[in-house]
Amino acid sequence: MVSARAISDLVVPGSGQSNWLITLSAAAMGFLAVFALALSVTSANLARGWSASLAQTATVRISAAADEMEAQTAIVLDVLRTTPGIAEARVMVAEDQAALLEAWLGPDLPLDALPLPRLIELRETEEGPDRQGLRLRLSAEAPGAVYDDHTRWRRPLVQAAARMRAFSVFSLVLIGAVMSAIIALAASASLASNGQVIKVLRLVGAKDRFIARAFVRRISRRAALGASVGTLAACLALLTMPELQGTAHLLAGIGFQGVGWVLPLVIPVLTTALAWVASMATAFHVLRGVT
Repeated sequence: MVSARAISDLVVPGSGQSNWLITLSAAAMGFLAVFALALSVTSANLARGWSASLAQTATVRISAAADEMEAQTAIVLDVLRTTPGIAEARVMVAEDQAALLEAWLGPDLPLDALPLPRLIELRETEEGPDRQGLRLRLSAEAPGAVYDDHTRWRRPLVQAAARMRAFSVFSLVLIGAVMSAIIALAASASLASNGQVIKVLRLVGAKDRFIARAFVRRISRRAALGASVGTLAACLALLTMPELQGTAHLLAGIGFQGVGWVLPLVIPVLTTALAWVASMATAFHVLRGVT
């Protein structure tokens, strides 16, 4: 009996448009899949980082006349230090405020000429304070003080990162579906163009399952090779991306960290599995039509 590898070489020639199509499509989809996976991981890390950095923190903004600012600040600090749930309260110095505004107004800000409010940073305990009660107390004792627990800033950031992660996962599913369709079309074309070879193999006693497995073996090897090349190219591209330090931009630090670099290794494996399933289903469908 002819070996499975020999039948694979007969049914699926070593060169041809269908073979190149399988290899190139697997490489392209593997490349895109790595970036979609990296974006998904980065979005999840950003969501956790933004939530953790803003959790258990708050700010009190004091707006008052220059001659009343120090008195208002002292009153607010006294309120905060006597409020359960507040672990620490620190008045933000001018240099810290300049660093916050530098991204918007540029360096060397003339803070003395700007009517900036006084900011007090808070670190809360795990239980946190009675926020509504704290707001009422501040409004009564220091009318120019506004308590901000960062909820309105934290929620949109976390939602945006979660939405981006969902888009990334959808992109991975779409990439897999498109790759499966391309492989199925290439497998169908290759089998259809080798109808005479299939008939001869049947005459010598080869079963459809034997022919299909030999055919699928070649397709899977092509897909695995292409996906491995595409994955490697994408990983090298990620390594060359500069890191944007000190920014919360979504593209800052996109990629994998530490053991996270193991994740791209899953892509060639999944590609091979998809190629096997798609080409096997196509092979049996085409073989049923070859008489």
